[in-house]
Amino acid sequence: MSTADIFHDLHAGPDILILANAWDAGSARVIETLGARAIATSSAAVCWAHGYADGHHLPVEFLTVSVREITRVVSIPVSCDFEGGYSDDLPTVAENIAKVIDAGAVGINIEDGRDSPELLAAKIGVVREAATKAGVNLFINARTDVFLKGLAEPGEASVAEALRRGALYRDAGADGLFVPWVVEPDHIRTIATACGLPLNVIAKPGLAPAAELAQLGVRRLSGGTGPARAALYALKTAATAFLATGDSDALSAAGGDGGDYNKLFL
Repeated sequence: MSTADIFHDLHAGPDILILANAWDAGSARVIETLGARAIATSSAAVCWAHGYADGHHLPVEFLTVSVREITRVVSIPVSCDFEGGYSDDLPTVAENIAKVIDAGAVGINIEDGRDSPELLAAKIGVVREAATKAGVNLFINARTDVFLKGLAEPGEASVAEALRRGALYRDAGADGLFVPWVVEPDHIRTIATACGLPLNVIAKPGLAPAAELAQLGVRRLSGGTGPARAALYALKTAATAFLATGDSDALSAAGGDGGDYNKLFL
């Protein structure tokens, strides 16, 4: 079975697929050793690692290098946060996804943001065509920012709009629906039941734990920028203390006993 087929199967349950998002080969390899069943990148974290802000600022070449480096060191499926395709020009989106697939990704997230849902549907169409041409059963996770960006009135109106967009994306060829920042259990249950696709939500304060989300019908839970923020905060804390005091013992203690990271890449 191909890694693409494995990734599709991971969305079928019964267990929820939990993704602790990575941003480079090192973070991906560490996450794999902890028992992760797949690796997904966070676009923001990848951007930060390369010195760019999130939001289509990262050159596609850097994105593909990151994916290639990650797929080289892990043996589990890798999904790439493809933002909005890094272009609104459909032939360019097709060129970009071909590069990402060639780098080894078997899944992507692709988002609507504040653009029209019809544009994302068109992008999904060209992505599916490019994946088929490449012979890869790419898992296309369509992200709608209805809740994240407040694109509809709060409550039932946002649920209805997320479902409307989800149906459009499903018909265009999407394999999953990603609805960041939906947290109310009733809203989650309604979307999961009615969207006709595996539902992906993202870690956010107030969100139910994974076991409860699974009971609501969620099939995938993403960490988003959470793992990268945790790592950067640990770096900030340790570096602040070391710069202030030069205490080598404290710096060593801050690193914990994570083992020999070098061995992960031999």
